[in-house]
Amino acid sequence: MTDSSASLTLALISDIFDGPNEAPRLTDILRRARSLGAHLAVLPELPLNRWAPATQTPRDEDAELPNGPRHQVLSAAARSADVGLIGGAIVNDPRTEKGYNTKLILDASGKLVGSYRKVHLPDEEGFWETRHYEPGDALPSVIDAFGMPLGVQVCSDVNRPEGSHILAALGAEAIICPRATEASTFDRWKTVFIANAITSCAFVVSVARPRAEGGVALGGPSFAVAPTGAVLAETVEPLTVIRLERKLVQEARRRYPGYLPTRASVYAEGWRRVKTSDLSHER
Repeated sequence: MTDSSASLTLALISDIFDGPNEAPRLTDILRRARSLGAHLAVLPELPLNRWAPATQTPRDEDAELPNGPRHQVLSAAARSADVGLIGGAIVNDPRTEKGYNTKLILDASGKLVGSYRKVHLPDEEGFWETRHYEPGDALPSVIDAFGMPLGVQVCSDVNRPEGSHILAALGAEAIICPRATEASTFDRWKTVFIANAITSCAFVVSVARPRAEGGVALGGPSFAVAPTGAVLAETVEPLTVIRLERKLVQEARRRYPGYLPTRASVYAEGWRRVKTSDLSHER
């Protein structure tokens, strides 16, 4: 039985910290978020990196091994500010020597409580992501460390809504999506976020890299939408604090379309057919 009176207060931090001496500034903004009541802060995609996919040429210093220097900066900042944190890094798997765009979910003690590798990678001007890291090969997991079950996706992942739907069916009540997108495309992203929230019956929250980098016109608002489709936040402020009420999820899942069965076995058969067919565009 879930507590319908419970909520999660989130800080949306639309900023990046990619310089060599940025750890104090990250800690400072996390402390400000905590002072405003936040229990969990969300950073944009690859917040401690330059936007490497602006070019087609990877650099060794853009990536790290598990528990590497960027992970340590994120962990120390979360611990110092006493707030949970969703950050990320390009993390090399020591078994395969391949890198992945990896979200790192840390609790208020700085402990890693979950991770997720971005599955869907663009390959186009300004977003040469396939040249820098591999696509993830595992479903996201539900994280139950912050009083509200949540799942994490990354940017392009939300444009294949199966991940959002599976997370919600597994119990996630909020889907967090750090991103790096062009400011001019925000209206399209907004439509996707609202559709995913309504059809998943979950909150959808996204934080973007805030400004142009490497000749790529990145930017756009942080955004949060309720399971009803009501917009909770749409802002370019570097720090915004919002509150997610669990009762809204429970109400949405009692109403249409939330009460419709997931019919997982039916769709699993459909995806089995797709997997065994010859699809030239599959990577």
